[in-house]
Amino acid sequence: MSEAVVARSAKLGDACVRDIPRLLTKDEIRNLSQIDSVKFSAAALLEYALIAAAVLISETWWNPLIYALAVVVIGSRINGLGGLMHDAAHYRAYTNRSLNDFVGEIVALPTTTSMAGYRNSHFAHHRELNGEKDPDWVRNAELAEFHFPAPPRVVLKHIMQYFSGLKIKTALGGFHQNKETRDIPAAVNRARLFFFASLLVASIAFGFWKLLVLYWIVPLATVFLGIRYIRNVAEHYAVEHEHVLNESRTVIAPFWELWLIAPWGLNYHLEHHLFPGIPCFRLAELHRLLMSREPYPQLAHITRGYFSGLLRDCASTKHDAPVAAETPAPVLATSKS
Repeated sequence: MSEAVVARSAKLGDACVRDIPRLLTKDEIRNLSQIDSVKFSAAALLEYALIAAAVLISETWWNPLIYALAVVVIGSRINGLGGLMHDAAHYRAYTNRSLNDFVGEIVALPTTTSMAGYRNSHFAHHRELNGEKDPDWVRNAELAEFHFPAPPRVVLKHIMQYFSGLKIKTALGGFHQNKETRDIPAAVNRARLFFFASLLVASIAFGFWKLLVLYWIVPLATVFLGIRYIRNVAEHYAVEHEHVLNESRTVIAPFWELWLIAPWGLNYHLEHHLFPGIPCFRLAELHRLLMSREPYPQLAHITRGYFSGLLRDCASTKHDAPVAAETPAPVLATSKS
């Protein structure tokens, strides 16, 4: 597609076409939507610093256990960078949009994703949530690992397949072959190709290609994809699919689970879909506010724990095939009424 078509696709925005309950005032939304560029910059630097520290420690005190821990740290921090890229895709990193997109592409590099392409696909996902025009939903529809209910042993088997690297073609190939994902500006495409080609040539010329394999390819193909699969299931699967308050899930989990799977507010996915203009750093505050507003506490799908509550949800017979297209939402005051 031409760059003009890509631009029009992005300009369609991230607002859901379905009615959203009126749970916040305009002033509350405006206050929560303030961009904190200092926090975003510090978060991005922290993620890269943790990756560098894991490599340094593993190379300095090499043994299989330390290397395995380094792979877990690096894979989880690539996931964290992906979460920050997600915020930049929603224009929540910097008020200057050129800077926002430039830094967004930098934090996206370890994931192999282009932020511009991700934005095209992700905005379509927000607009057409869990429907036939949602590229994420359509891409996963034929995959057995996204069919629920499923017993915990089956879910754990799928998780281990992703963590073992057996699903790299399914996970990365399916995403990169998505036509929305591939529709990126020519300048961004050229810059990405130049970067990856230069990195490959330099790694061979200067002899650090083994480091790239050990500390990027392996964590990317195993831990990162395993975590992303858990997150994908947690965000939109094994829920009731009756209305916008249970088309997505929020997960309340202990710190170690959040650090590993859902840093930077990624666990507050329901809140994010209701108010995509609110930065990740304010989603916990948004959650607390919404829990004080009827009917959110009664209707919102909130799960306790990724390795406990989520597995129970996946096994529950209440969460069958999506019925959102046929089932009317409860009568609520909405932002479009």
